[in-house]
Amino acid sequence: MESNLVTQPAQIAETIVANTQTSVNKRYIVAIAGPPASGKSTLAKRLSLLINRQASQPLSEVIPMDGFHYDNDWLDQHQLRHRKGAEQTFDSQGFVDMVEQLHLANKSVSIPLFDRNKDAVIPDARTIAPQQRILLIEGNYLLLTTKPWSQVHALYDYSVFLNPGIEALEERLVRRWLKQGYDNKGARQRALSNDIPNAKFVLEHSSATDVILTQG
Repeated sequence: MESNLVTQPAQIAETIVANTQTSVNKRYIVAIAGPPASGKSTLAKRLSLLINRQASQPLSEVIPMDGFHYDNDWLDQHQLRHRKGAEQTFDSQGFVDMVEQLHLANKSVSIPLFDRNKDAVIPDARTIAPQQRILLIEGNYLLLTTKPWSQVHALYDYSVFLNPGIEALEERLVRRWLKQGYDNKGARQRALSNDIPNAKFVLEHSSATDVILTQG
């Protein structure tokens, strides 16, 4: 994966705002991808604030891919609860359909969100209005080279890939599970049994992007 290395979110935001001025009849879609715990949601929120500040109006909105988790009943039926978060545990076609709808700037689109406290998806949790012209979509699998994910790559106007390295990811993931109440052994087991395989999959099967960040 070859790309320009940009380390300052402000530079990315400035580029996005400048490019959006040439996008009249469609929304400007930014894909922010990377392994779990790479810093996608943090970067997306930061960019949204910077973009809105530079544009002097609330043009941008963050859209998490997590709204397309299959529910736990589906995972249990397919014996995939232990792999929740892996590529096959997401409604990838549903995600693709959403991106295709969001691409057009003349309509409102309802999107689902994932409630971590309830461990469940909330359908139609938020509405993206036509005036929200810059959409920052963040998730692990946005830039996979396999279908159906790859079918909407052409609709991404700009993309960012985060890769802080496996060692940093492992440390962050263990810390994440510790915060969920696991002891050291349990947290490391959770990270190594599912999260790290997912991270390696993302790193090995994602396409080139406009920007690669080594610190998320």
